[in-house]
Amino acid sequence: MMRLPWFGFHSPRSVAEAAKILAGEGPNAMLIAGGTDLVPNMKRRHQAPKTLVSLRRVDELKKVSNGSGLRLGAGLSLTEIVDSQKVRGAYTGLYQAAAQVATVHLRNMGTLGGNLCLDTRCTYLNQNYEWRKAIDFCMKSEGDICWVATASKRCLAVSSTDTAPALISLGANVKLVSTQGEREVLLADLYKNDGIDYITRRADEVLTEISLPDSVGWKSTYWKLRRRGAFDFPVLGVAAAVKFAGDGTVEEARIALGAVSSRPLATKAGNSLIGKKLTDEAIAEAGAKAQNVAKPMDNTDLDIYWRKDVVSAFVGYALRELRGDDMRETRMRIARQVL
Repeated sequence: MMRLPWFGFHSPRSVAEAAKILAGEGPNAMLIAGGTDLVPNMKRRHQAPKTLVSLRRVDELKKVSNGSGLRLGAGLSLTEIVDSQKVRGAYTGLYQAAAQVATVHLRNMGTLGGNLCLDTRCTYLNQNYEWRKAIDFCMKSEGDICWVATASKRCLAVSSTDTAPALISLGANVKLVSTQGEREVLLADLYKNDGIDYITRRADEVLTEISLPDSVGWKSTYWKLRRRGAFDFPVLGVAAAVKFAGDGTVEEARIALGAVSSRPLATKAGNSLIGKKLTDEAIAEAGAKAQNVAKPMDNTDLDIYWRKDVVSAFVGYALRELRGDDMRETRMRIARQVL
């Protein structure tokens, strides 16, 4: 049985109190919301914070508010995101992404903010301590070699969040709060292409809110490739959002990829669609452009060359669905569920 290491525990009731504790404890403290990722990591000794600061009792992180778009508290559970009619109706891609995270039980615990801050994963890292010790550890945890590419100067662990690509395609911003004040950044700018130092959120900051722009004229979707039909991390995620003119011409388009880099990858493939209708030729061109920038690594499931090849196909599935094609049979075959 893997046991948790010893740690101190705080359970503040406000964001201000949580930020104050983080500032006082320094880099030895970590936030915990649902704990569905952090607790297993602590058991495997990937992370060993001396202090945990729980956000479960901070009610202000669980609010939904309207404006020109939609503001979602980072403490909302993934189940609450899935059940939200506002999200389902106006931001379908986010609903589909949240609905495909893990299982119902984990979605009941896991939060939107936690999924956005999900630690990067790797076949060589996500093992127990004895297994990792047998290979002399790796760059991310106690070693100095990245076993994915032994000559690499940086860790190549992979971003496996589902909701981040969906929210990036929707143009979302996030709010970060500390004792020094607050700042709002584009979600795409929250991430860095480094398996260890993968996020720009400082250790003393709390991610409190996700803001979504107005959805009028926009349609969005998310497609996920995984080995199993449920309870599995993505080996490819494709999020697409398109704003249509009245005649069906594309005014704006964003395509984001997950699980093919150490960060969710905001591509420029959608630019090729602007001013066009979603014809088969336009969709194929966008798929090829997205495939060109995908860089899957040999540290997750399935063959890397095949995973790169199917990027264009998954972009095609997403754009055809946004075009209005009936993709339910294909989605059932790929995702084992109707969304």
